[in-house]
Formats: sequence, C-alpha cells, structure tokens
Amino acid sequence: MRRFVLSRRAAASAPHRWSLTLIACLVLLLPVDLRAEERIQARVSKILDGDTFTLSGTSRRIRVWGLDAPERNERGGSTATRTLRSLISGQTLDCRVRDMDRYGRIVGQCFLPDGRDIAAEMIRLGVATEYCRFSRGYYGTC
Repeated sequence: MRRFVLSRRAAASAPHRWSLTLIACLVLLLPVDLRAEERIQARVSKILDGDTFTLSGTSRRIRVWGLDAPERNERGGSTATRTLRSLISGQTLDCRVRDMDRYGRIVGQCFLPDGRDIAAEMIRLGVATEYCRFSRGYYGTC
C-alpha cells in the first residue's frame, strides 16, 4: 500500500483550497435570480392574447409570469386580450426574465414605465387570475 505524504506547504494550503471549493459550489447552487438577473427593456410590438405579447427587437414571445388569462377562443379571452392591449400597447416595458416555457417563450415578470406589475394589474381588473402553480401566491390570491 502506497502512502502519500503532503509537504508542510501543501498541508497548510489544503484547508484553504477546500474552503474555496466549498464557496464555489455554494455560489453555483444559488437560485439563478440571485446570481445575475436578466432583464429585457423594449417597446411592445404585438399583443397575442391576454398573457402573451412580443417586444421590438426580440424574436421570442413573452409570456407574463404568474398570470393565467383565458385563451382567445375561450369565454373572456377577447376581453383579456383587449384589456392587455389597452394596458401595454406601445409602452416600453421592463421585464425580469423568470423562466423559459416548454414552447420556447420567455416567461417574464413585466412592469409598466410607472412601475406597475402587468400581472397584478390584469388580476386587479378581473380579466385574468393568478397562475398559482408557478407564482406560489406571489400576488396573494391563491
């Protein structure tokens, strides 16, 4: 059996290396939004339905995080779409990227220039509901 012996210098720096490795691992385990928050700021170019739109200069659609609006062909869908259009059309939004959905859309928590949260406004106006599965009660209606 071979025996490995560390020099004094290597033995003294081993705990230091272990600490740095541990710190690096902990940083990698932090939630993504604590490491670097990705944001998109752009003007709304098209409203697709009550919880989806596009921004100028962005090829991907934006799905509003924490919001569940009826689809266009469902009861209340045209009202939700019309309300979102009146709320954000032509506005420059600040969107915090929260996720990517299975359809490749950016899921973003988006804010109007005056700071109002789009999802909160749509919920307040009664044309959509909080998507509790993903928001985990962020808007207080779950």
